[in-house]
Amino acid sequence: MFRILFVTPEIPGNTGNAIRLAAITGAELHLVEPLGFDFSDAKLRRAGLDYHDLAVVTVHKTLDAAWEALAPERVFAFTSDGEASYTEIAYRPGDVLMFGRESVGLPAEVKHDAHVTSRVRLPMLPSLRSLNLANSASIAVYEAWRQNGFSGAQIQA
Repeated sequence: MFRILFVTPEIPGNTGNAIRLAAITGAELHLVEPLGFDFSDAKLRRAGLDYHDLAVVTVHKTLDAAWEALAPERVFAFTSDGEASYTEIAYRPGDVLMFGRESVGLPAEVKHDAHVTSRVRLPMLPSLRSLNLANSASIAVYEAWRQNGFSGAQIQA
């Protein structure tokens, strides 16, 4: 399945929502420290509700540690200045969908890291700065999953 990578997330509710997203879609969630919260944070628990035990969540001390653990073939860095639209990518299972912190996004050195296959953007009106982190991850994961036939999903009539 797909792997979501949050680099130094700050807001517990966003990560809680990403935990729920990972559980519901079968994606893995990887977090790079430092985190702007701890896992006992009530907002994180509330946002993830009862999905915490159903999601695969891994915390990495550094981005280099994440690269070592993930050994990614392809990494898509989601950023407002990306060259490709998220719909132009042909996603494959195992892809890493990487997002930056809520306040500033991905640092330049991370966007241009040798592991990054492509910098990807979500379309927005030009006068606005960014989309919520959890919402961005949801859009990307569902597009990747859709392209792969919602593999593993229970389709209800």
